[in-house]
Amino acid sequence: MRIIQACRKKFKGLRTLRLHRTFPSPKTERTCIVSTAELNQSVVWNTADKYLRSIVEPEDYGDYILPLTVLRRLECILAPTKEQVVDLATKLNAEGMSEAYLDWEVQSQFGLSFYNTSRLDLTRIAETDDHVFDSLMDYVGAFSQSVRDIWDAFDFAVKMRTLDQAGRLWPVVKHFSTIDMSVEALPDAQMGDLFEHVMYRAFNTKGKAAGAFYTPRDAIRLMVDILFESDDLGLTSPGASRTVYDPTAGTGGMLLVAERALKELNPNIEVNLAGQELMPTGYAIGKADLLIQGGEPDAIRHGDTLLTDLYEGEQFEYILSNPPFGSDWSVQQSSVKEQAKVPGSRFSHGLPNKGDGQMLFLSHVASKLMPAGKNGSGGRGAVVSNGSPLFTGGPGSGPDQIRAWLLENDLVDAIIQLPTNMFYGTGISTYIWILDTNKEDHRKGFVQLIDASACWSVPDKGLGDKRREMREADRAKVLEAYSAFSDSEMSKVLTPDDLGFRDVKVTKQARLGVHVTDDAIAEVLAHKQAVEAHADVVRAVANTSYNDLPEALKAAAKEHGVKMPATLIDTISKAIAVPNNEAEPAVDRKGDPVLDPSFTMTERVPLTEDIDEHMQREILPFAPDVAWDAAKAVTGYEIPFKRVFYKPEPVRPLTEIDADVAEVMGRLMEKFGQVRK
Repeated sequence: MRIIQACRKKFKGLRTLRLHRTFPSPKTERTCIVSTAELNQSVVWNTADKYLRSIVEPEDYGDYILPLTVLRRLECILAPTKEQVVDLATKLNAEGMSEAYLDWEVQSQFGLSFYNTSRLDLTRIAETDDHVFDSLMDYVGAFSQSVRDIWDAFDFAVKMRTLDQAGRLWPVVKHFSTIDMSVEALPDAQMGDLFEHVMYRAFNTKGKAAGAFYTPRDAIRLMVDILFESDDLGLTSPGASRTVYDPTAGTGGMLLVAERALKELNPNIEVNLAGQELMPTGYAIGKADLLIQGGEPDAIRHGDTLLTDLYEGEQFEYILSNPPFGSDWSVQQSSVKEQAKVPGSRFSHGLPNKGDGQMLFLSHVASKLMPAGKNGSGGRGAVVSNGSPLFTGGPGSGPDQIRAWLLENDLVDAIIQLPTNMFYGTGISTYIWILDTNKEDHRKGFVQLIDASACWSVPDKGLGDKRREMREADRAKVLEAYSAFSDSEMSKVLTPDDLGFRDVKVTKQARLGVHVTDDAIAEVLAHKQAVEAHADVVRAVANTSYNDLPEALKAAAKEHGVKMPATLIDTISKAIAVPNNEAEPAVDRKGDPVLDPSFTMTERVPLTEDIDEHMQREILPFAPDVAWDAAKAVTGYEIPFKRVFYKPEPVRPLTEIDADVAEVMGRLMEKFGQVRK
């Protein structure tokens, strides 16, 4: 349900109204989770406990259960019109019509984007234990072309052959044939929850190993809330349409939640979904789920987004993504570097360390957003990350260059810190980056940081590392802070300059004296232009101050009848120089300062401050003999959440501390007294 909030005083093209969305009540959410969990454990996952044990490794249970779950859901969707579709297919086949024509007729007559032309189903196959494998393969092979590649992605034939050889295929097929997965028994939302639970159990171990942490529905709902909160009035207008894209689509959960939210706002809105997924199983589930919801067959495409953008040249109004955290991109390195050489390409702004590719996805998402239009249109994206993209890499590094590009081009609208333990496969801190190519006027030139780490509730039942969830009330707090766009306990509004800094190298001029030793003379004589007489030259300047050495060496060399080239002067000066705090600041033969090699310091100066003023205030009072070159400062950016939201704890009064000390000392004296007795 959505309600239209009050109009803003300042308009932005067509963005005249703020839109607020709500989801089912916490009570409803809890009921759904409980019922889904019970169904998952007692019916679907019961397949593993009963039939797969000792045949399949436990970590591979999901490879068998997931495709059978999808198959059962698909056939339950098709059941009401199955006989009519089969009759139509038989008729058109006899007339020599193509499969493409059949696709069109099924879509036209029944509103289905997929179908099955076999009279078989799991129930009929389970009626006999003869030739179950062959019948099952004939059955899945009779699905329309739009669905057939799902079974290839699942490696369905290999999995079912394994069960068949172990004598377990028939009881597994019979078991699934008894599960009611019709839309009436399991509406789309509950079926989505069922998939989520099955996927968690299937990929918990594998997901952790791959860094592929699945996005829970409550996190997706928050992302959708924020994305749509700042959209234009066109969402509710007749003939409205929107494009939604996920470059790491997984099982399509983000796309489906976004579509559902848009339909909730405007039942007549046209929503075009697009996604890309590398993991075959995720691709198969996502494509199946989207088809079930009436999506286009090619809505999700199978491929590596970093290697090849399967939507090259296309841009989108909404993008949601949860790329793998800390993923190694060594395999894609060669291709990514070649793409990065093209000016203005998706990876041309900087490359992160090959051990963590999530910032590549951040760059990709930014490049795929619809650019700003004259009518207020643009693109908004929500990307989940861990803390690394906030600060990793020093000034001028690849990650820093990406941050600089995003901030300096005003693409970062907000960054939201989520509660820990929200994701199934990780308990670490996570963040949502909100990107926008056409911010509302009052948000332009600013970045909002929101600390939502305390906005959580305890779920009725935890799964894996997920021990916290964001219910409707929790999400409402975050949305309220975002909408207010002001400084508060959980929100800070900053400029890019507030997040930027200059690293300034601070140097100190050495104070040097002269000390001639045999080792120093040996070092001088090792110079290719030195002769034995130069030893006497060096001894002659033993009592000379360091700064007078160049002239003194020239004079001594003339007196001893030898040459004194500039390079030899430098070698001698270095060889006989020793620290001397009482000496004048050292200069070389050109009069340039000689820097103290033992002194190394870099001062970080905020972009909001003048470098010279900062150094004079913060450095010179404590180190009056240092120097710096503002022109050589290196600019960088970081997003210091902890520092921005740091709350210092008040110091305890001395009276309380004294009282505690007195109490402890009293107890100790009492113990000592007992020992003496």
